[in-house]
Amino acid sequence: MDGPDGETRGDDPTGPPDGRSGPDSARGADPGDRAAKPADREPDRRDRAPDDRRNPTHDDGVAIEDGIGRWLLETDDWRVTTCRDVAASLAIIATIGLLLFAIGGTWPPFVAVESGSMEPNIREGDLVFVVDDDRFAGENAIGDTGVVTLESGRENGHEKFASAGDVIVFIPNGDPTKTPTIHRAHFWVDKGERWVETKADPGSLNGATCDEITTCPAPHAGFVTKGDANPGYDQLPRSGAETTIVSPDWITGKAMVRVPWVGELRLAVGSVGAATGLGPTGTFVATGTIALVLFGMAAEDGSH
Repeated sequence: MDGPDGETRGDDPTGPPDGRSGPDSARGADPGDRAAKPADREPDRRDRAPDDRRNPTHDDGVAIEDGIGRWLLETDDWRVTTCRDVAASLAIIATIGLLLFAIGGTWPPFVAVESGSMEPNIREGDLVFVVDDDRFAGENAIGDTGVVTLESGRENGHEKFASAGDVIVFIPNGDPTKTPTIHRAHFWVDKGERWVETKADPGSLNGATCDEITTCPAPHAGFVTKGDANPGYDQLPRSGAETTIVSPDWITGKAMVRVPWVGELRLAVGSVGAATGLGPTGTFVATGTIALVLFGMAAEDGSH
């Protein structure tokens, strides 16, 4: 018969219920044993501190202890990678600049075209590589100038930028405050020569005669020049570069190769340089750095 409580009890009415342990088993291990277990599971923070200090590169796999040189070359720290990129760009620009200077013998090795006076063969915004006038002299160059005129080029087939003769960079009237001009050398004249009557193309005189032009007779020996897109010679009044006969001493280089549109960047940097006193070398470096950055961004976009 069931007991009054409606429960089934074990053999020992005084013992603990089934499935339960006594007071000793409920307490489990000795308190001393319990104190040792947390220490086994979680190392002391002070023990881990040296490991954190040995990893200043934020888990990029390279530590300063591996060598400062290796760390600078391989770390992913953004400050160091930025410095590496700038240094690499400057090294590339310096290498290109030195190579171009060695080839061309003139500095800076590029000029930016500011007007359309030489179109369509050289366009506004082009960047043109120039060399010293005595480099790469063609057949029948004038004396020791290294310049082949349009007149001579028609005879021997010497061409630059889709037309006979060399394209030269010169300072109008030899005035260093004037912006250099890039035009084609048409022919050479001697001092005192009435070149309007002896060598000029009537179609490029705008109807003028020698007596109406202050540069005729020629005040000194030199070149008569003209922009390919201009109707008249630079030596005419209010025409082209508005210069007298171009002396060889005023020539700063000969145009060799053009790079379309890059001159716009050079002109923009040059404007800032003029306001800040940045010289030709600084302008060249700044232009090259910006060009490399833009090229890198374009290459990255193209890879996506």
